[in-house]
Amino acid sequence: KPQGQSVTRHVGLDWTEIEAVPFKGAPALPKRRGLDPWPHGLAEKWKAYSTMPHCRLWMASDWAFAIDTLHVAARAIEITGDPKWMSELRNREKVMGTTMDFRRDLRIRYIDPKPTGPQRVPNLEDYREL
Repeated sequence: KPQGQSVTRHVGLDWTEIEAVPFKGAPALPKRRGLDPWPHGLAEKWKAYSTMPHCRLWMASDWAFAIDTLHVAARAIEITGDPKWMSELRNREKVMGTTMDFRRDLRIRYIDPKPTGPQRVPNLEDYREL
């Protein structure tokens, strides 16, 4: 089409920028998994899941999904090497954005935190000779 007549019908997707600061408001890991204790290593996995900086965007349903993902991880550990459970775990971790590649697919970018505290005030002597 001639210049100025072309129409773009798709909407560009923007990145969500999150300060790279661990999240601290996550729900606590349930003490037990039903009647059984959590398998070894799942508390560390929950800490990794629940402190991701982009968790500050999550709602109650996202946290429920994360807990369910932990149950899937427990099942994958119990049935060592079962591709069905490992595949489900990988798919859920992708949805949650647990790795840099998965966050890129979700268009989530971690950025340096903004400085806090007093900033340097410009010295007027620096500008007198301009």
